[in-house]
Amino acid sequence: MELEFRRNKERFSFLKWGSTAFHNMLVVPPGSGIVHQVNLEYLGRVVFNTNGTLYPDSVVGTDSHTTMIDGLGVAGWGVGGIEAEAAMLGQPMSMVLPGVVGFKLSRKLRNGVTATDLVLTVTQMLRKHGVVGKFVEFYGDGMGELSLADRATIANMSPEYGATMGFFPVDHVTLQYLRLTGRSDETVAMIESYLRANKMFVDYKEPQQERVYSSYLELNLAEVEPCVSGPKRPHDRVPLKEMKADWNSCLNNKVGFKGFAVPKEAQEKVAKFSFHGKPAELKHGSVVITAITSCTNTSNPSVMLGAGLVAKKACELGLLVKPWIKTSLAPGSGVVTKYLLQSGLQEYLNKQGFHIVGYGCTTCIGNSGELDESVASAISENDIIAAAVLSGNRNFEGRVHALTRANYLASPPLVVAYALAGTVDIDFDKEPIGTGKDGKSIFFKDIWPSSEEVAEAVQSSVLPDMFRSAYQAITKGNPMWNQLQVPSSTLYTWDPNSTYIHEPPYFKNMIMDPPGVLGVKDAYCLLNFGDSITTDHISPAGSIHKDSPAAKFLLDRGVERKDFNSYGSRRGNDEVMARGTFANIRLVNKLLNGEVGPKTIHVPTGEKLYVFDAAMRYKDAGHDTIVLAGAEYGSGSSRDWAAKGPMLLGVKAVIAKSFERIHRSNLVGMGIIPLCFKSGEDADTLGLTGHERYTIDLPNKISDIRPGQDVTVTTNNGKSFTCTVRFDTEVELAYFNNGGILPYVIRNLIKL
Repeated sequence: MELEFRRNKERFSFLKWGSTAFHNMLVVPPGSGIVHQVNLEYLGRVVFNTNGTLYPDSVVGTDSHTTMIDGLGVAGWGVGGIEAEAAMLGQPMSMVLPGVVGFKLSRKLRNGVTATDLVLTVTQMLRKHGVVGKFVEFYGDGMGELSLADRATIANMSPEYGATMGFFPVDHVTLQYLRLTGRSDETVAMIESYLRANKMFVDYKEPQQERVYSSYLELNLAEVEPCVSGPKRPHDRVPLKEMKADWNSCLNNKVGFKGFAVPKEAQEKVAKFSFHGKPAELKHGSVVITAITSCTNTSNPSVMLGAGLVAKKACELGLLVKPWIKTSLAPGSGVVTKYLLQSGLQEYLNKQGFHIVGYGCTTCIGNSGELDESVASAISENDIIAAAVLSGNRNFEGRVHALTRANYLASPPLVVAYALAGTVDIDFDKEPIGTGKDGKSIFFKDIWPSSEEVAEAVQSSVLPDMFRSAYQAITKGNPMWNQLQVPSSTLYTWDPNSTYIHEPPYFKNMIMDPPGVLGVKDAYCLLNFGDSITTDHISPAGSIHKDSPAAKFLLDRGVERKDFNSYGSRRGNDEVMARGTFANIRLVNKLLNGEVGPKTIHVPTGEKLYVFDAAMRYKDAGHDTIVLAGAEYGSGSSRDWAAKGPMLLGVKAVIAKSFERIHRSNLVGMGIIPLCFKSGEDADTLGLTGHERYTIDLPNKISDIRPGQDVTVTTNNGKSFTCTVRFDTEVELAYFNNGGILPYVIRNLIKL
């Protein structure tokens, strides 16, 4: 906490100033937990009672995992910061009426199968079904077998399966959870009677009405098996029993989502090194980071206590995690610490290296910190495909750590098991995890707790008073937060020398009249991408690479490398974030012919430059730029900088096979035109290399453009093709006419 406040004092002061400058703004102090878990355990109302008027609770949040609240029966989803800023200033949120997918659950999970195994299975099924922009509603007799924490785990992963939300209606399980987390009996009674009166309460004791959905899916919970997902995407599920075979095929496969293309002769390579004076070794698949982290799983007592039981059984058998593996435990709220201590299991997690490092997003967002120098050198010098295993929700390339090229999502107990094994190249059914204190081989089955053991630990250790006391503390703040001195003015005083908070350039030279439709003429292609380019590729949130344009900017202003912090923490400074746009070290840009990294070709000169430097070269010469992309462009976190950054780089349009929901609306919000290739077409089938110049033929007047209409794109070498303009609503057209959502809002406020 001390380090956090020292590094981020300026940001925290800015937030605290905001809570005094605006009359309706409450700030939950840093160190309280992950916002989604605080939402679930404390802030979520389910039914609002405003001066005696009752209505259903709803929420939008500037993080895609806001959807966790849908596990509590509250309609909520993530939006970009751009949309949220507009909503806070009184703008309505517009969207196309979504299809609703009915997902039927039956039976119950088998012994030893976790909620994480279930959510990874659901994620794979829904990605395959195709639910981008849709609502998913869960129903069926299996619902009664899922705890609210299990439901929240599934709801949290909505962005990974692509849905706007994964909704669980309110039933008796919801009411039990509300009581457990310290909501009063009076409040719970009000919620139940209101929802029953409005036919919004599901009672499984009564005959169930068949509901009509846009499409249907079904899962027998008894068929779910232990699994992980990876090595590069959350929906690439691997059954645990197939993990060793899958890993070996990944080593052989060509470079891609399931491949590393390691030559046969190099696959058995052993990198020997000295770790603090003791001999150590790494191979392909060696685990170097194991983290129990992220909002998805740390809200769930069954998997958290399950992890503690694995640690305890291993300790008792004399099995310990190797010292060079970076281990951490970052719960989503302080309540987790209370029940881990109550159960006596925190002691065993500590012995295995899983000490509590803080309450919030850590490894899942790339904040695991540096690896030990000896480990980092062994990986780099021997080109080892090292692995991370985390209980998070995102494992895109370059996100967890620059040196872990294989990253697997797993349940917290499995994270501990892989830490003990030290490798992902293992068949848990047949191969021992290690050797115990009596020289005997210890197998996976020897350390894995039964469902009964886990249930017993939950029953005896998770108590309502824990939630009450943790959240009473939140409202009082903490000493470091309370001591922060902030100005009392309603206007913020910008510090031109700050490298954290900088006055943004979005309103420079703005006039009251909207600029109107600005087409694209003779634009160069800044980048040419394939499928599944995520917001992590477009705007990384993790560490700032020492050779990057952002690093150069900070060094030039006297910031030492140890104080770089992360892109996520510097998102209040447009100068840093523009330089961090397309700065992911694993970026694959077709203009570079197979080379991986945050660079591109400056087409007029043929020079290879950092993306930021190439963009500035185009901008200085007065040239517009576009981006070519494949399917699912902008999947991942709802990161507003993934749209703000390209706008500041001068990108005027993105032409893709398809967009993830939040990113597409963010692009519109920043005045960038999202265009979709026609079905069956993409840059490759049309013979586009990215070396052409592009003209997008939009009508001159906004009144002549309709949501979803076709336009013609032509190139300077005579190619012509039709695309669909992805302005999906009339409101989005108004934003585009104004040059983006921010100028639109300001103009409307001034008119008032």
